[in-house]
Amino acid sequence: MNCLRLNYLAALVVAGLLPNHAVFAAPLLRCGVTYAGSTHAIETGPVADPYPVASADIGGRFRFKAVMVGNDAHVDYIKLYAYLNTHRQPLLIQEVSFLPPFKATATPYLLTGEQRLYAGPVERELIYSCTLEGIQP
Repeated sequence: MNCLRLNYLAALVVAGLLPNHAVFAAPLLRCGVTYAGSTHAIETGPVADPYPVASADIGGRFRFKAVMVGNDAHVDYIKLYAYLNTHRQPLLIQEVSFLPPFKATATPYLLTGEQRLYAGPVERELIYSCTLEGIQP
């Protein structure tokens, strides 16, 4: 885009002549997941099918999966899954669901607050928090 067009679009936004959705980007879910002093950044956008979304390995002890179902214009729901790795298969230790309406803000919205989970024979600690941005009013 050339400079003149950017100035024109900026003027329309300031004047309030563009619809609100033009100001917001696509929804983005960001989670910081910490285990044993190491933090993993997990980001996800909207998907139509939640099943192919892979979980992330967290320090070999846990797995974490963040799913946002919907599209760029609307989020149907968000689900977060935390698993403890076991010898056989990952064991689900927490599933959390978030349903609309979601608060629309220009800055990231703190979706979960800090969550602390304890699992396994020696009660290992997994800490996470997630923010949501780009939600349209």
